[in-house]
Amino acid sequence: MADKKDFYDVLSVGKDANDSDIKKAYRKLAKKYHPDINPNDETAAHNFREATEAYEVLSDDDKRRQYDQFGHAAFSQGGQGAGGFNGGMGDMGDIFGDMFGDFFGGGGRRRSQNGPSKGASLRASLELEFKDAVFGTDKDINITVSDECDTCHGSGAKAGTHAETCGQCGGSGQVRYNQQTILGTVQSVRTCPGCQGSGKVIKEKCTTCSGSGYVKKRKKISVNIPAGIDHGQTIRLKGKGEPGRNGGPRGDILLTIYVKDHADFVRQGTDIYYQMKISMAQAALGTELEVPTLDGNVKYTIEPGTQTGTRFRLRGKGVPYINHAKARGDQYIDVVVDTPDKLTQRQKELFLELAESFGDDIASIKKKKGFFDKVKDVFE
Repeated sequence: MADKKDFYDVLSVGKDANDSDIKKAYRKLAKKYHPDINPNDETAAHNFREATEAYEVLSDDDKRRQYDQFGHAAFSQGGQGAGGFNGGMGDMGDIFGDMFGDFFGGGGRRRSQNGPSKGASLRASLELEFKDAVFGTDKDINITVSDECDTCHGSGAKAGTHAETCGQCGGSGQVRYNQQTILGTVQSVRTCPGCQGSGKVIKEKCTTCSGSGYVKKRKKISVNIPAGIDHGQTIRLKGKGEPGRNGGPRGDILLTIYVKDHADFVRQGTDIYYQMKISMAQAALGTELEVPTLDGNVKYTIEPGTQTGTRFRLRGKGVPYINHAKARGDQYIDVVVDTPDKLTQRQKELFLELAESFGDDIASIKKKKGFFDKVKDVFE
């Protein structure tokens, strides 16, 4: 997968590009590199396949979420991801309908455009404290989204007027054309240029929204953060995105979560890791300690003779599973025996006595002098 280009780079769009931006970028590349326009051109064919693969992933909210999180690896296990037209052809038909309409002198689509269609999705991000991600919380986000115009209440028409049926297409949103081609007369169906496929024409537009029926507003949206969400994961806020077309449903907001590091704990999946220092005496003799956890301190008995690198587990003290809040991972404690680097004279004497009791070479230990011992020798 290492030789694959980034899909956003392929389409020359930013990672915050909306559905419309992605579609426009792909349509431009498809027209440029389509094999019918570039016969026997392997480079153009490769570029066309590359652009199509990128579009199939980035135009699908679920695939795009997986790609944003895992990159090309999200589709490397034989699933229906990038690399083909696996279920993603519905929107392709619109694009190629547009594209070949242009080749024959037009610019419309082959299917009706006055039917309802879903609005564009928006992307946002939210930074969370470590424990808020572990246990879940409620947060508010502020986002700019199109909302119904207060002046015309979404009609797009000036007060006292209303939208009228388009006289060019009779309200169907489509017009038919006969075109002479090398294959003979071809009849094509295109979006009505008079109403842009809506079937309605607004002669006197609302001055507040310029006839769109919507204005951009900064809105506060409440978000329930589920317990166990991890860094880089995305929450879908259904129906909170851009308004749909011709009565279609609103798009979604895709909220990417970024989790701050914790001063003491490290998270790996649903498990928590904590490094605990103990003294040499505690390690040798054993002791009962209070161990910090996400739920507060718990008592744990350190066995005599515990070594650095010893790991013990506290079951059920980790992170809740995101879809099963009652089930939790574990917490692992890694023990580090803390060797003191500053000793009093009495402590040194006691360590020497202890070393002698273990049968250590006391003479060699005494020869090893510290910095202050060397300074003392200079002035003696």
